[in-house]
Amino acid sequence: MNPLPSELLKQLDSLDTLQLAWLSGFCWARSGSAAAPVAAAEPVPDSSVAAPLQVTVLSASQTGNARGVAAELTEALKAQGIAARHIGAADYKPKNLAEEQVLLLVSSTQGEGEPPEEAVSLHKFLHGKKAPQLKGLQFAVLGLGDSSYPKFCGAARDFDERLAALGATRLADAGECDLDYQAAAAAWVQHIVSTVQALAPHSPNTAATAAAPVSAAAYNKENPFAATLLTRQKITGRYSDKDVRHIELDLAGSGLQYQAGDALGVWFDNDPALADEILAAVGLAEDAALREALIHDLEITQNTPQFVRGYAAIAQNPALDAAIGEDINAFVQAHPIVGIVQQYPAVLSAEQLRGLLRPLTPRLYSISSAQDEVGEEVHLTVGALHYRHNGHSREGGASGFLTRRAEEDSSIRVFVEPNPNFRLPENDAAPVIMIGSGTGIAPFRAFVQQRAARGAEGRNWLIFGNPHASEDFLYQTEWQQLAKDGYLHRYHFAWSRDQEEKVYVQHKIREQAAEVWQWLQQGAHVYVCGDAARMAKDVETALIEVIAAQGGMSRDDADEFLDELRQEKRYQRDVY
Repeated sequence: MNPLPSELLKQLDSLDTLQLAWLSGFCWARSGSAAAPVAAAEPVPDSSVAAPLQVTVLSASQTGNARGVAAELTEALKAQGIAARHIGAADYKPKNLAEEQVLLLVSSTQGEGEPPEEAVSLHKFLHGKKAPQLKGLQFAVLGLGDSSYPKFCGAARDFDERLAALGATRLADAGECDLDYQAAAAAWVQHIVSTVQALAPHSPNTAATAAAPVSAAAYNKENPFAATLLTRQKITGRYSDKDVRHIELDLAGSGLQYQAGDALGVWFDNDPALADEILAAVGLAEDAALREALIHDLEITQNTPQFVRGYAAIAQNPALDAAIGEDINAFVQAHPIVGIVQQYPAVLSAEQLRGLLRPLTPRLYSISSAQDEVGEEVHLTVGALHYRHNGHSREGGASGFLTRRAEEDSSIRVFVEPNPNFRLPENDAAPVIMIGSGTGIAPFRAFVQQRAARGAEGRNWLIFGNPHASEDFLYQTEWQQLAKDGYLHRYHFAWSRDQEEKVYVQHKIREQAAEVWQWLQQGAHVYVCGDAARMAKDVETALIEVIAAQGGMSRDDADEFLDELRQEKRYQRDVY
């Protein structure tokens, strides 16, 4: 039986397509439907306001995924006649929050649940003394993350909670997406568009506009280029604890363009021997089709809480349950997938194993060359991940592929991932301070190559750290030649294990405090690349201390000074 009265059905027949679309979204949002991808709060339209609703879509992106989802959301809103603008967090003035009507934030997460680099200023503002009350703001947050990390989508959750704490009204609960985010993000976008439509049913901007055609690059993440592996050279010494390789790939014929500071996405194949170990442990050694999937399509080197919970539910092994204990994240970090299925074996079906594993995703590496210098090549600086577990030697999925398994002259599927928030200054006369450790030196090699290629007169200062000068001085002869040619004007090296007391890059910053302050006063741009959890935090602390001491400021004022540099794009970080 049709639940709608016949009179209402006749009225529906008189509506045009746009009116029906709006009504559908309005009813769906009002219903609180259990089928919704996220639970929605009831919108609060204000029919007394004649001006069209203004929507700001803000992206806080680390690798470009959040930026892409935000762009899709913006176009979907515009297609429904909604006045929407998309802006990256790095270009957004946090003080404008109090003037916003609707804010839709798409945020990735980095490190230990921290905001992506371009959203650090926004995060500081929201948690600082100057954060405004936001009772006139309606908002929704979508998080993109990686469930192998303990604080999955931690930045998005934090933004969502803080906006609500400041009085803003949620349009929907915070959405959360894993690495295979596309389907979940699309559902969230669809839901939010319907919800926002219901906020402004009388907006005069009702004519749907067709989105402008977007000219996609010939090669991208979905359609990678098959680059030839030209060179793979070890650049750490024989006695180094690290295995770092310089890798050169041929992009000839691709048309791919990149800038110093960008990243290269690399699709890789898993180690066939690792796939065989996993299949043997779960009783599927004879399944050739599944073996191909484990090598080419499924993630088998990064463990996740979802895998552990799912496998434990199937295995029903008391010893495994006891080992997991109360802290599943600690267990995940300490045990690879292959270690779990070998130590706590259970017979699985092919469907069960597939269901426990995530799709394989590409890895991103900072590009260590300038295209003006190397032409149709792209260079990477890759540290091979090696570790032992239960007496077995293990390696990283992508790093093992690039540094060991891929043969020279073979093809590697790649794409360029732009990083607009890690760029050299447009002014070639501006001084540059580059701070990094380990493979964090990669983009700085590209930076100085780029400045040398265009004859930039600005001074360049490198502060670099690694364990031993004799074993871990990455690109030593190149830096020496750049200094001789007048393109590396200052350099300080922190060899942490060459003396009894450990020395790191933050110590060099403090030692050179007066010079660092002088360079900042002369307009220097500061860049940091490397480990987010330790090095980048220690460097930021050192910079704040230097600014406070040399500038005669309180610590809070020095912190604000550094954040102003960040907003001016004079303090940029590429951390992971």
